[in-house]
Amino acid sequence: MDALGLLRIRVRRGINLAVRDTRTSDPYVVVQCGSQKVKTRVEKDNCNPVWDEELTIYIKDLNVPITLSVYDKDTFTGDDSMGNAQIDIKPYVKCLKMGLQSLPDGTKVERVQPSSENCLADESCVVWNKGKMSQEMRLRLRNVECGELEVEIEWLDVPVHMVFGDIVRTELFAVVTWNSCYALM
Repeated sequence: MDALGLLRIRVRRGINLAVRDTRTSDPYVVVQCGSQKVKTRVEKDNCNPVWDEELTIYIKDLNVPITLSVYDKDTFTGDDSMGNAQIDIKPYVKCLKMGLQSLPDGTKVERVQPSSENCLADESCVVWNKGKMSQEMRLRLRNVECGELEVEIEWLDVPVHMVFGDIVRTELFAVVTWNSCYALM
């Protein structure tokens, strides 16, 4: 598979999503990265859905966009688009590469500001907590009249046996993984 690692995306909730049925919508989220697609369950009759679902994709190239698209589930016609947003993981990966292992829980490693080059609705912080780096984001949906998504991302190392066959030491893969990240950036 030659993946750099896995990215866990916690799709927490939608906020003020567009109405696509008579008075409401039946939204779900599709996460796409390259040829991979994973999706949440459908939340019936709810423009402020709470999914709290964890979706995992593998990352082979840091330059391939990660797109979250929201759809309204329809029974007899094609599903309606409710907007989309992209996640930029480069600031997050930059923090991971710093090798900060002994920070106190709750340490904000980096603040990412909304800009015309990202879909952030508010400032987003990369935070060290319980031995892991995570980033919560509030994403403004594009190509729609209204709506936001709240998500959180967290890096997971790929088990070594997925890449190196019989080798089972995950410490070795973590070193190889980050050397590969340096080569890509």
